[in-house]
Amino acid sequence: MTTTWICRTCAVEHADRPDVCAICADERQWVPATGQAWTTLDELAAAGLTVEVSELEPGLLALGAAPPVGIGQQSKVVSTAEGALLWDPLGFVDDGGVAAVVAAAGPGGRVVVAASHPHMFGVQVEWSRRLSAATGRPVPVLVSEADAGWVARPDDVIETWAPGPDGELEVLPGVVLSQPGGHFPGSAVVHWADGADGRGVLLSGDTIFANPDRTSVSFMRSYPNRIPLSGAVVKRVAEHVARRPFERLYNNFQDVIPADAREVVLRSAERHAAWVRGDFDHLT
Repeated sequence: MTTTWICRTCAVEHADRPDVCAICADERQWVPATGQAWTTLDELAAAGLTVEVSELEPGLLALGAAPPVGIGQQSKVVSTAEGALLWDPLGFVDDGGVAAVVAAAGPGGRVVVAASHPHMFGVQVEWSRRLSAATGRPVPVLVSEADAGWVARPDDVIETWAPGPDGELEVLPGVVLSQPGGHFPGSAVVHWADGADGRGVLLSGDTIFANPDRTSVSFMRSYPNRIPLSGAVVKRVAEHVARRPFERLYNNFQDVIPADAREVVLRSAERHAAWVRGDFDHLT
């Protein structure tokens, strides 16, 4: 059986074990001072990791590895009448996590796996294989064409996608992948029309990051290395996602903008642009 290697820093799966994880060597991520380290799913399971499942709201689950692995993202599972989307898959998978996604998809429902950007690829191929075995149906992993070069475990389950003229791709009824770019050229978000009691939910990964104050968001090229985006790019991202209504926003961790999220995004983009333009230099 071929070993799949997992970077301990970002928890992205690799078919081979290079000297350094390319995702972590990039300026948006980091390699620890102690050097590159690798693990496997068997090692993580033996260490006692499990997938914990909780409900964020009707039709939306959160999956997290306990203890956290890699970047420590929180996956989201959107449930619809025709299936489920596993968004930002974890860098670990177990039978309990698979069962939760299958249950969310419903009997005979389709399952689709997708990530907002390469930092969130996790063990996406492994999730697909186990979900396919559990459902008896193919489970595609959607990867943006713009970011496909970051895939470190190629597999036939991966399907590249490019947005249509409107920058969108509907993967399930009412569940739309949208590609505003920013953090990565292919950075994507999910608009879920039925979320927030029909007022709409945006699953933003860290293309748009919900701040702890719950009334503002941030936009960065690199969060750990504090590399900003220009005001023009930030406004482009905000205006792109604002084409659809959404009341609530969840990022790729546990942060949420609980209300008026669309207006929060637009207002925060204007604030960001003003600061980088120098409008508030007199306050510094």
